[in-house]
Formats: sequence, C-alpha cells, structure tokens
Amino acid sequence: MLRGREAVGTHPRNIAIRRLSGGEHGQRRDTGRGDEGELMRVLVVEDEVDLAEAIKTGLGYEAIAADLALTGDEALAGLRVNDYDVVVLDRDIPGTHGDEVCRVITRDHPSIRVIMLTAATRLTDKVGGFELGADDYLTKPFAFAELVVRLRALARRPEATAPPVLQAGDLRLDPYRREVYRNDRYLRLTRKQFAVLEVLMRAGGGVVSAEQLLEKVWDENADPFTTAPRVTMSTLRKVLGQPDPIETVPGAGYRMRDAS
Repeated sequence: MLRGREAVGTHPRNIAIRRLSGGEHGQRRDTGRGDEGELMRVLVVEDEVDLAEAIKTGLGYEAIAADLALTGDEALAGLRVNDYDVVVLDRDIPGTHGDEVCRVITRDHPSIRVIMLTAATRLTDKVGGFELGADDYLTKPFAFAELVVRLRALARRPEATAPPVLQAGDLRLDPYRREVYRNDRYLRLTRKQFAVLEVLMRAGGGVVSAEQLLEKVWDENADPFTTAPRVTMSTLRKVLGQPDPIETVPGAGYRMRDAS
C-alpha cells in the first residue's frame, strides 16, 4: 500500500486519487513542463490489481503512459512487443518471478531502466535487486510522488556505454551484467572463475599463462608459487561442462578453443 496524504491506497476509490489529478475535479496537475515535457512509457508489473490500477491512473494524470502486467509472463510478453523506457517491477509476482524478469530485461533490453518494487526491507534484499540489474529500488509502502520523481530521474539518465559482450563458441560472457551463458543456459560462477574466464575470452584465442592469470585475477600479495590459478581453472571447467571450451597448452598456459 502506498502511504501518506499524497499517496494512492490499494483501493481505486481512495480519496487520494484526487491528489493525483491535481485537484478535486479531475484536471491534470500542471507539471511545469508544458507541452514539450518528457515523453515516457512505463510498464507496471504488479499483481495487486487495485494497486496496479491506482498507479496507472496516477501516472496518467502525470502525463506518463503506463501499461499493466499482473504476472511475470505478461510482463515478458509485453516487453517483446513494446518499447518501454522504465519498468516498475514488483519482485514477488506470479508466474515468472520478478528476479527472472529483471534478468531478461537487463540481458535483452539493456536500454530499459528498472525500478524494483517490493515489500522487502532488508539491505540484503536491496543489494540482491541491484545485482540483478535493477537501476533503483522502492520499498512498499511508498509515497506516489516519490515514484514519479524516480521515474523521471531514470528517464533522464543517459544510457551507460556497456562493454561488449564476449563470445567464444557457445559461451557468452557479459562483463557489464557479470553473467555467463552457455547455449543460452545461465552458469553461476564464483568471482575468481568469472575473472579467469573473462581474461581467457579477452585474449581472443591467445595463450594466457598461469603467471598472467595470477597477475590479472589475484592481487599483488598472492604467493607466486600458489596453485590457486590451477585449482580455479579446474573448478571453472567443471562448471562450464563438456565439451571443454578451454584448451591446455603444455608448458605455456591456457586458451579458448573457439575464440571469436
């Protein structure tokens, strides 16, 4: 439920809807932006129907076009056919979970901003949302005015220049999202495993020695005689599976078999 005198309740009959219209008579509030104001299209993913409708109504009074999706599957379907500027995403939704919807957005629609909407208040929950690729986080209950301000701030934010996705055969590594896929299947890697794989893929098929891995992935205090690179390589190969995409070059190091 949204809170405060200037908030929308979970029932569409809530008297606070009048505030969203800018007065008691349903006239749109003057935003001070004139007819040349920001154009924005928003997808609201929220399974509480009354709350979703109230948000949509309020955004309409703010001259923000909004579509609704009540499940994760509906959200994914809408993303395939419409161009959105921002997605307001409830994390706990039926069907495809909000976390997975966020992953799809950040992977397939990197220009779309995401505001994660959730009742979870723990710091770990917020950190988890940002790690999934969310751009902002709003905890329920919240003031409607704050949602509008955050939406406009995200819409004005310039797109970040993301580093190129690295490809080697059926392996895809996204340095920006910190994600690895093989045959479009997500692989969960440790930080060291990810870093080792990234160094190998950036080498473009060139041989990378264990000493180079130690220098690039471990800090300057690492023991030069440590077996850590070899151990990490072994566990990385197990996660990547067969056929082994990494080739061992005897006496030299390692390289990707199918570098592009």
